[in-house]
Amino acid sequence: MTRISLTRRLVAVAGVAALAVGLGSCGKSEDKAGGAPTEIVFSILSAEGQASSGPLWQPLLDDMSKATGVTVKPYFGSNYTVLVEAMRGNQTQVGWFSAKPMLEAIERADAEVIARIVDPEGRDSYQSTLIVKKGSGVTLDQVLACGKTLDFGLGDAQSTSGTLAPLTFLFNPRDIDPAQCFKTVRAANHQANAFAVATGVVDVATSNTVNTVFINRENPQIGAQLEDIWTSPPIPESGIVVRDDLDPALKEKIRSFFLTYGQGEGAEAERQRQVLLGLNYSMFRAADDSYLNPIREMVADQKRTEARAKGDTAAQAAAERELQRLRALREVQP
Repeated sequence: MTRISLTRRLVAVAGVAALAVGLGSCGKSEDKAGGAPTEIVFSILSAEGQASSGPLWQPLLDDMSKATGVTVKPYFGSNYTVLVEAMRGNQTQVGWFSAKPMLEAIERADAEVIARIVDPEGRDSYQSTLIVKKGSGVTLDQVLACGKTLDFGLGDAQSTSGTLAPLTFLFNPRDIDPAQCFKTVRAANHQANAFAVATGVVDVATSNTVNTVFINRENPQIGAQLEDIWTSPPIPESGIVVRDDLDPALKEKIRSFFLTYGQGEGAEAERQRQVLLGLNYSMFRAADDSYLNPIREMVADQKRTEARAKGDTAAQAAAERELQRLRALREVQP
């Protein structure tokens, strides 16, 4: 079995099922002349659905409706496969994505980056982690020993921090295939993995520093049972994308909304900052898809690793060329 093939199968099955159920009620309305839409749908990744994420996002979406003059409806998806497919089918027009699925949306769903996230400490990056149950005695050395004694929780196949980063920074450099390393490997989102570790369903799982903040805030009893045993280098934060073919005037209103939200002085700006704080953000910073080049490097590295495992020399050479191109770009960028 190739690296993370099991994960991809599980996510694909879940994605297709959720997409079939969820997208039937989503849509975009246009005015009678067939011009700019009067309604748009904003996609949000939510492991636990609207009940948990809705109260955090709804104030921002209400403000977006007022600023743009267009009704903004949320669409909550349980994994990124669903969300990318929803945008590709024009069932959603705007969305919040982490970096890796943002690339998928750009390449497959005609999406355009308009902003990136900045956290309350002013950082526009975060880190992938490995978490274990506090007091379990599970160490990173034990994880990397690959004794097939541990149950492992990997992330969504499209997750930057749940799958791509740990493969790129931890497992690939050691030539470790998680499918061959652990007793079992299960694919789940960050919240599900955190609960699985805390309750002993799995011994170790991927997570990230943003999830740690939310778990400690929303489920402190669960958070108190978890500890990190590995932390990745910084990876680019999530961002906001819009479909490239959205009405240009509306697209600019949306861009302006995000880039000015929570900025300035006065009671309204302070209220908006409190909305952002609930999402663990401080602002949205202007960006285009070049900020995702570090993720493109990680993707190329993963493709090279998979091609090497398959003995596909042509694919390996192509991935190597892409890596060299991206690294050359990085060297000339300020």
